[in-house]
Amino acid sequence: MKISDLKRRKLLQYGFMSLGAFFGNTLVPSPVKAATMSLSLAARGKLLPPDHNGVRLPAGFTSRIVAHSGEKLFDYTWHAAPDGGATFASRDGGWIYVSNCELENQAGGVGALRFNAQGELVNAYSILSQTDRNCAGGHTPWQTWLSCEETDKGQVWECDPFGHKPAQAKKSLGLFRHEAIAVDTRNKQLYLTEDKPEGRFYRYTAHSFDTAGNPNLDDGVLEVAEVIDDGTGAIRWHALTDPSAANMPTRKQVPRSTAFDGGEGIWYHQNFIYFATKGDDCVWAFDIRKQRLSILYSAASSLSPVLTGVDNITGNAAGELLVAEDGGSMQIVVLSGDNVLPLLQVIGHDRSEIAGPALSPDGSRLYFSSQRGKTGNSADGVTFEITGPF
Repeated sequence: MKISDLKRRKLLQYGFMSLGAFFGNTLVPSPVKAATMSLSLAARGKLLPPDHNGVRLPAGFTSRIVAHSGEKLFDYTWHAAPDGGATFASRDGGWIYVSNCELENQAGGVGALRFNAQGELVNAYSILSQTDRNCAGGHTPWQTWLSCEETDKGQVWECDPFGHKPAQAKKSLGLFRHEAIAVDTRNKQLYLTEDKPEGRFYRYTAHSFDTAGNPNLDDGVLEVAEVIDDGTGAIRWHALTDPSAANMPTRKQVPRSTAFDGGEGIWYHQNFIYFATKGDDCVWAFDIRKQRLSILYSAASSLSPVLTGVDNITGNAAGELLVAEDGGSMQIVVLSGDNVLPLLQVIGHDRSEIAGPALSPDGSRLYFSSQRGKTGNSADGVTFEITGPF
């Protein structure tokens, strides 16, 4: 079942009807709402003219380029087609930014940039190689990066951002055109998107856990979502009998499951899962406790939408969402309360997309890439760092 225009309108109506409570209690925690909203990223002001790196930013923010595709950084050549990314804290007070490589024909993988406590780049290296079209992924609370292959029988690779352990394929998470993953830290379940026009929304539940209480990604059940009531957005989950798609694609195994038009980035925050679909330019909100789905943002609801080409998603501690544009106006846009406002814009990269937005562990810096740079060629990707009053 694919969400029809009528059902989408009903889900959108449900979502907007709940926005007051939704943003008051979820995206911005109510005890600190007033204080947090005064510091909202959406309230940082208008974008200034482009800086020396071609980035438009609000007053008080600065940019630097930390890597170019093809550039030799220490013993690693920074990869082409930089895509999804995340950051991880290191014991020395620094952090690591990992970035997928979306090249095909076994030329994909994941690269890592290591920064010290002062924010200086001190190392670069590979944590995954010889894979296909590593698009987005997801960070885990146990300090690993799940890198997703966007191919018809793509796998999820669990990678060590510190580069000490070899990456491992996690076939229990399904073989399909993976896009991104988010971990529900409370219930220890994983949610996955599929980048197909008739893609599905999936959930993984482990049967066993390690001694630290982390889910076993080799022993569990993969389920697919069905929207059973478009008036309330109620969801029902169906277990897949063939997650490896040996006989049938996962999206076709449960005829009653609901199709989503091009699943993209996904993010977890305080009992909600947020994900984007590019085919209809929507950002969705799944209430885990109520098992209900609503539309948080739809470009179709505005005559002049600020946000189009929805793609990767990240968030800050306050729960505001930062949504990257694939094309569109080459922006990262903040969804916060009733506000939909650009945080930054990259000028002169019209044939590219913004990918891999991720805040540093302390929330003081933002990393992202222009996947194809100014030329529109994947060999000309550029990876940026933004510093400012986040």
